[in-house]
Amino acid sequence: MQDAGFVRQAFASIARRYVVANHVLSLGIDCLWRRTTSKRIAKLAPKRVLDLATGSGDLAQAVQAACPDAKVLGADFSVPMMREAQIRHFHRLVAADGMALPFQDGAFDVLTVGFGLRNMASWPKALQEMSRVLRPGGRLFVLDFSIPRVPGIRQLYLFYLKHIMPRIAGWITCQRGAYEYLCGSIERFPSGKEMEELICANGFQSAHGTALTFGIASLYEAQKQS
Repeated sequence: MQDAGFVRQAFASIARRYVVANHVLSLGIDCLWRRTTSKRIAKLAPKRVLDLATGSGDLAQAVQAACPDAKVLGADFSVPMMREAQIRHFHRLVAADGMALPFQDGAFDVLTVGFGLRNMASWPKALQEMSRVLRPGGRLFVLDFSIPRVPGIRQLYLFYLKHIMPRIAGWITCQRGAYEYLCGSIERFPSGKEMEELICANGFQSAHGTALTFGIASLYEAQKQS
């Protein structure tokens, strides 16, 4: 699992340039992934949504735009990242650690975590906390990077991930070390059936993953056990 102290420091160091780096490194496709997620959530017509590891608030804002009647709350343990969300005019925020969320059981209809579960100290414990704060039958959406399985695309992406992305991100943020960690974490993060099994083993049922953009990212949807 991840070193929470190092992760906190890494995100604090790249907070000001995080959004720009994301858009450049993904060629803007990350915006499409968030829209895809928010459209699926809109079909559920939720009233209470928690965007965990909200960072600069991009996913929370996309969900709020797609679900104007919902109350969308963003939570993150990095205050510098949440300051970026405020700059981007998202203000419904709370400082919170994904390992011990300060919310009552069953407080939310939907919980989203975009590019954040991968960086949490314990994936099982984080998922159990997510399940706890969701109402029975509530939905979880996990959006994160993954490694393509198609031969050729897989090798090309791994080369980009290991050799190109850290250099470009380092030039943009002046924090190459932080992105060397982040890029390495993508390769270690479970995906596909392995991720579905991890989700189902920690308070959820019927987890289903969808590969996005040739498998560069994946979106997992699961329902809390009743």
